[in-house]
Amino acid sequence: MKLPVNFYKPLATGAPQPLRELPIRPERMIHFFPPHIEKIRARLPETARQVDVLCGNLEDAIPLDAKEAARAGFIEAIATLDAPETAIWVRVNALNSPWILDDMDQIVKAVGNRLDVIMLPKVEGPWDIHFADQYLALLEARYGVQKPILLHALLETAEGVKNVEQIAGASPRMHGLSLGPADLAASRGMKTTRVGGGHPFYGVLTDPVEGQIERAFYQQDLWHYTVARMVDACVAHGIRAFYGPFGDLKDEAACESQFRNAFLMGCTGAWSLAPNQIPIARRVFSPDVKEVLFAKRILEAMPDGAGVAMIDGKMQDDATWKQAKVIVDLARLVAKKDPELAEAYGL
Repeated sequence: MKLPVNFYKPLATGAPQPLRELPIRPERMIHFFPPHIEKIRARLPETARQVDVLCGNLEDAIPLDAKEAARAGFIEAIATLDAPETAIWVRVNALNSPWILDDMDQIVKAVGNRLDVIMLPKVEGPWDIHFADQYLALLEARYGVQKPILLHALLETAEGVKNVEQIAGASPRMHGLSLGPADLAASRGMKTTRVGGGHPFYGVLTDPVEGQIERAFYQQDLWHYTVARMVDACVAHGIRAFYGPFGDLKDEAACESQFRNAFLMGCTGAWSLAPNQIPIARRVFSPDVKEVLFAKRILEAMPDGAGVAMIDGKMQDDATWKQAKVIVDLARLVAKKDPELAEAYGL
């Protein structure tokens, strides 16, 4: 761990100064696209208008013989994309793969000044972040990148979850963390082949009642514990937590339910893997209009956050003022991206 006096110093001569606070922007959905497919690249200008974050995927789901094509396709697409309001991310290959060094070098060289975040798969401890942090600083210095490229870590192994707090605080370059349920399930030896979401066999029974044969069964959330740990680690270090992929693209109701659980627990956004998941994430991770309007009334009644106010028969104090501010601040971010919601929020 670097000493506090050195924490915010650049790791290479000529690298940009690390950020002390994350950029303020909506990140309701991180929309993944496979850059090696030309027809998908052709639709990116339209897609970019619909999403908060575009993330080129170079890792899982990209065939081994298409790795270099995916990297080249991402560079080509981002170099020509005109979407200044949309954040640009890339998920590179894992740190133990034969592609990672070229992924980072070629992408930073070609589009480093357009790139906002590099997503690192299968991060297991702060040592992974330290390596990527140092290497990125050297590349930024070599290729004249003007602003620091942030890092986003995927929690996909049991060791990564165990070390989540150290990962979250490993570098000022840290943007946030995402849950990677498929690889994490395999790492833990979980008995599920689902990518995110619940499982029909994971739940609790109601107590037995004499004379009653059938007992109600309620499905539980396999990921509640991990999401809670991730959120706590992120919030404690001033970075952002995200729900990862929901693999059943046809089950939109279950996707929305899982996203909503993550939103209520403190996640900033979630991944979208297909166009039909984009409106789900937008709907879920945008504050409810009624809640925003009520939260605005709390802030108006208590401008300095002190004292007590009664609104609709409910007592409001400094704690509820803080809750209201979280909702209204998020609504202001969303309003900048969505004119219809801005009007509904009265912002």
